[in-house]
Amino acid sequence: MRRELGIKRVGHAGTLDPFATGLLIVLVGRATRAQRFFMDLPKTYVTVARLGATSTTGDPEGEITETGRVPPPDAPLPTGEIRQRPPAFSAIKVGGERLYKRARRGEEVEAPERTVTVHRFQQLWREDDRAAYEIECGSGTYVRSLVADLGDAYCLELRRTAIGPFRVEDAADGDVIPLGDALAFLPERRLEGDAARAASHGRAVPGEADGVVRLVDADGLIALAEPRDAQLKPIVGFRA
Repeated sequence: MRRELGIKRVGHAGTLDPFATGLLIVLVGRATRAQRFFMDLPKTYVTVARLGATSTTGDPEGEITETGRVPPPDAPLPTGEIRQRPPAFSAIKVGGERLYKRARRGEEVEAPERTVTVHRFQQLWREDDRAAYEIECGSGTYVRSLVADLGDAYCLELRRTAIGPFRVEDAADGDVIPLGDALAFLPERRLEGDAARAASHGRAVPGEADGVVRLVDADGLIALAEPRDAQLKPIVGFRA
């Protein structure tokens, strides 16, 4: 994207595992300032699991062990807030180094457990030693770990189908969405005159909200702001 658009400032809103496919949001220019708000959006995945076998990486790229122990058809599919340990082959940093790098050297290092949120965990079909699931989860959730925790199983295929309101079927290579449109999942507050000028310089303006909002005027997006003492304080500006 840097080469194609000729822009150096390029980021993304959540990596995909090397074997996975699907939706990736790429942030260009000033849009990189809003990265964390895209990162916080829930994500939806469709995975095909192989049952009765385990993988050291939780996917087809690891060392596979055939066990023949198949999770029962009525195995519970956890939802809500759960405790999860990221897989050994993940990009989590432990001791200042990516966990997968240490795992590839044969070091036995575990990432600490953390709380993640699973909004929906639904079995789509099951046949012999294969089962497909659709999972909607919060940021930081590892689908490989969810599948492994069902029993002897690992992710054979993994596809990210949605990030918040963005769906993979609507995506296109090189399709650039204006930042103001991309942030439409945040509530809007329209400003005029002195208030718009103040917000563009990072100063708080009168207003209340339940969370982060978009501040806009006739010329478009000014900033993202959060409520503070009956005011809206810009926390990410786009005009300067």
